[in-house]
Amino acid sequence: MATRFDPIRDLDRFFSEVTRTPNSTSLPMDLYRDGEVFVARIDMPGVDPSSIDVDVEDRTLTVRAQRRSDIEDKDVKWLTRERTTGTYARQLTLGNRVALDRIRADYQDGVLTLTIPVAEEARPRKINVSHASPATATEVVEPSPAQDEDPVGT
Repeated sequence: MATRFDPIRDLDRFFSEVTRTPNSTSLPMDLYRDGEVFVARIDMPGVDPSSIDVDVEDRTLTVRAQRRSDIEDKDVKWLTRERTTGTYARQLTLGNRVALDRIRADYQDGVLTLTIPVAEEARPRKINVSHASPATATEVVEPSPAQDEDPVGT
């Protein structure tokens, strides 16, 4: 089966392969809300768990990780090399409605799972409405005998 020549597709593929660097390779992520927490699941296959760094500064959560090559021999002639190595980073801007001090990070089977709780003050809550019954709302004040007297003493 002959392949069709498509110069635009071929140029696009060429430039994407030439410009691909470890920093330009993104970390694929799923992000969703499950009740009172946000969950981010970031694919990091082949990453050494000790190289994973997660920090928050000025409401920006940054995830960094490093993947090294198993082959350190410089004499190897690569036939194809599609598994990028190097340092990867991903940033998320967090709103003011999350509890920064309770963020959890777990790494298992090549997936980093971040659990980001919703802040207590941002959770929906029911407000009770207080009301008084008509009998207790109206208070009758009767003048006392001391109020009938002349305060000046005339």
